[in-house]
Amino acid sequence: MVRLCIFDLDGTLANTLESIAGFANEALAQCGWKAIEPTSEYRFLVGNGADRLIRRMLEHTADRYSEEDVSRLRSVYDALYLSDPMKNVTEYPGLLPVLQRLKKEGILLAVLSNKPDDAACAVVRGLFPADLFNVYHGQREGIPRKPAPDGALLIAKKLGVAPSDCLYIGDSGVDMDTGRNAGMRTVGVAWGFRGQAELREHDACFIAQKPEDLLTFAGVEGDK
Repeated sequence: MVRLCIFDLDGTLANTLESIAGFANEALAQCGWKAIEPTSEYRFLVGNGADRLIRRMLEHTADRYSEEDVSRLRSVYDALYLSDPMKNVTEYPGLLPVLQRLKKEGILLAVLSNKPDDAACAVVRGLFPADLFNVYHGQREGIPRKPAPDGALLIAKKLGVAPSDCLYIGDSGVDMDTGRNAGMRTVGVAWGFRGQAELREHDACFIAQKPEDLLTFAGVEGDK
């Protein structure tokens, strides 16, 4: 029985690729580095938190870089992102009604992202109704980032749900590893950043081709 669905954010609940790429390329330009084009390149740079994103950006665009370069670029990127976290963020068509149906059926909803906590919370609040998610968190100090299971397990514990009664839903191998590490069943979403091959390589229990598939995997059937 599924009692709790924990969702990744970027590429799963929110199409943030244009947003992330825009802020990232502006930060690179301000720091004197070449922009990364096309935007689709960022599909493979995101997913492991902002620190790893910054390093991957520099590895992609620079012959060499220092820790000072990493720190400066991260500072500029964070300031740009937090100045307008909903810029170029869009929802995936058909997803909100599915989330509302899950909620109506009594299934708890949560978000766990490797995006910094303040930015993640701003996107969730900006894109979805205030009462939709029971808990939502980004990366917080003292809690290992995904694929470590700590954040997912803390959410399940807070909501009083056993890991075996949870689905962890995301668009990347990191997400599939997170769910498995936490003892949760995993759902990979085909509409995300990374693609189905990566989801299968990381042993997704299910793959959702469209938002409505989430209802089936959660045990919710029929129209109501």
